[in-house]
Amino acid sequence: MVDKDVPIAMGTGDEEEFEEKKTPTESVLTDIVNTIKEKQEELGKSLSEYTMSFQKPLVDIMETDDSITVITDLPGVKKENVDVDISEDTIEIVAKFDEEIEEEGANYLRKERSYGETRRSMVLPAKIDVKKAKAKFKDSVLTVDLPKIMEAKHKVEIK
Repeated sequence: MVDKDVPIAMGTGDEEEFEEKKTPTESVLTDIVNTIKEKQEELGKSLSEYTMSFQKPLVDIMETDDSITVITDLPGVKKENVDVDISEDTIEIVAKFDEEIEEEGANYLRKERSYGETRRSMVLPAKIDVKKAKAKFKDSVLTVDLPKIMEAKHKVEIK
């Protein structure tokens, strides 16, 4: 048995009317196309999550009139494995994650936690006084306080 060639119209707005006239072959093709679209969306989400992981460590940056505060979560990182480098207008945070020792005879069903080194470099919204910067690391949270450079204002006399 040979199916007749019937054009497949997708996305024309007449889908309901078209659904009634589909041959079995057209129904299968429509199912295949819909499945491909769903898988494409899933892949897009997975890629988005994967590329987002390269942006770690994630940070919050807060600004007040006289300072900038950078806060980042670094779970599983020891204080001695964190480096913070600053310049007048940038901050770089480097964290080293130690790999846990695998148990002999254990079969991992899923291994998602990362190890190695992650770094994040950002341009700050204002110039800071690097000599007065302070950082603390408590309960896996790094907080860096960066005082802004307060430029002296000079009043100009108007003649």
